[in-house]
Amino acid sequence: MPMSRREECASCSADQHLCKMCTWWSARIGCDEEQVEDVSDTERANFCDYFKLLTSNAASVDIQKSQGAKAQLAEHFGDPVEQEQVSDPQLSAQQLAEKKLRDMLQNI
Repeated sequence: MPMSRREECASCSADQHLCKMCTWWSARIGCDEEQVEDVSDTERANFCDYFKLLTSNAASVDIQKSQGAKAQLAEHFGDPVEQEQVSDPQLSAQQLAEKKLRDMLQNI
C-alpha cells in the first residue's frame, strides 16, 4: 500500500509514516534494514525510502521468528521448549505483549 510521508491517523492525527510503523523496525535494535540512513527521531514522520507498513500478518511472522529463536536456545541449553500461544492473530506484537502483561498483573 503506498503511503505518503505526511499520512496521518484519521481519528487522532498522529503521524503514520514513522519507524515504529515499519516492518523493518525492531524495538531492541531499531531499523533492521542494512542500507537505511540513520533517522534521528523515530517517533515522527520521516523520508525513509525503505518504509514498508507493518501489518498484523508481519507481526505474526515476527512472533514466529521469536518463537523459533527461543526454541533453538532452549534446545541448545537443554531446557524444555515453551510454546507461546497466540490468542488473536489480529493483534500486533505490541498489543500481544501488552495483553500478556495485563494477564500477568491480574494474577498477582
